Amino acid sequence: MQRRTLLGAAFAGTALALTGRVPAYAQGVNETALAAALDPLDPAVSGALVRVEGSAGRWCGRAGVGDVRSGSPVPWDARFRIGSMTKAFTATVMLQLVAAGLVELDAPVRRYLPDRLPEGYPGTIRQLLDYTSGLRAREIPHKDRDWFLEHRFDTFEPGYQVLWNEEPLFTPGDKQVYGNVSYIVAGLVIERVTGRPYADAIRRGILRPLGLRHTYLPGTHTAIPGPHAHGYELIDGEYVDVTRANPSLQWAAAEMISTTADLDRFLTALLGGRLLPRRELTAMLTVPFDKAVYGCGLSRLIVGGVEIWGKSGDRPGYNNGMGATLDLSRRMVYSLNTLKMGGDTPALAGRLLMAALT
Repeated sequence: MQRRTLLGAAFAGTALALTGRVPAYAQGVNETALAAALDPLDPAVSGALVRVEGSAGRWCGRAGVGDVRSGSPVPWDARFRIGSMTKAFTATVMLQLVAAGLVELDAPVRRYLPDRLPEGYPGTIRQLLDYTSGLRAREIPHKDRDWFLEHRFDTFEPGYQVLWNEEPLFTPGDKQVYGNVSYIVAGLVIERVTGRPYADAIRRGILRPLGLRHTYLPGTHTAIPGPHAHGYELIDGEYVDVTRANPSLQWAAAEMISTTADLDRFLTALLGGRLLPRRELTAMLTVPFDKAVYGCGLSRLIVGGVEIWGKSGDRPGYNNGMGATLDLSRRMVYSLNTLKMGGDTPALAGRLLMAALT
């Protein structure tokens, strides 16, 4: 296996290193473009980890540092907070329940949560999963720096995030508005139907069958277990470590921790039909109307004329994504350590998508 190291600009007093590992068969991967996307690293990013897989080839790269104080690199097997990529897991187990006949995809959500939702709310399970439910969320500035630093270790009960008795923002099915609220409700439906924590459904339906040993549902635990790059918020020139946090507020919408290898295995199994029957997979990959972006748990993106399905996600200190062509010939998973929470997706993410998937 060939190994190379390129030295770039200095970061936090240490060398910025990029390492690409490319097996001989990786003739379809544009190594030059991938390396150029990472070097130089965006100044708003402290570390980066990228995995490109598929029949077109394989490439792994990293840049920056995993710890600004020691200068150690991002671990190749780093765990990271995947944020809203959790939604792809929650949608998958909901659709597994649909396939098992325990949930009806076009049934009203109120059938399963009659004590939560007001009589007359017409939204369906499908509309939860494709962000057309119209449900209102409590306004919580969880990506605001001051709010996060004050409340990062607080515990929130599932359902607290939902304004249950408010009129919907719009008639369910009429619009697509992305957010966490529908997936909090989806998690509660899963628990009501199975009689167990929603996390058990993900472990039983996805993690154990696929052997995803480094993917976690942390609940109220604040640490990232195993090797990981630290997440930071840059405040007046000081790197404030924001790695530890209680993810209970995000729960079934954005709480999980994983690795690039586990996420690639999950996406491969999902799009390859190993986790869902054809009918339910088709539902996942169906957008509700023209110009809609999201199916049920995954989003559709056209990159350089190529159709990509995947999901992005972020939490303070972490911005990540996974995507693949439907034939799985090109797949990518990345994790970036951003230095400003709640900001735009780093331009680096777009460069990586273009280099890896087109």
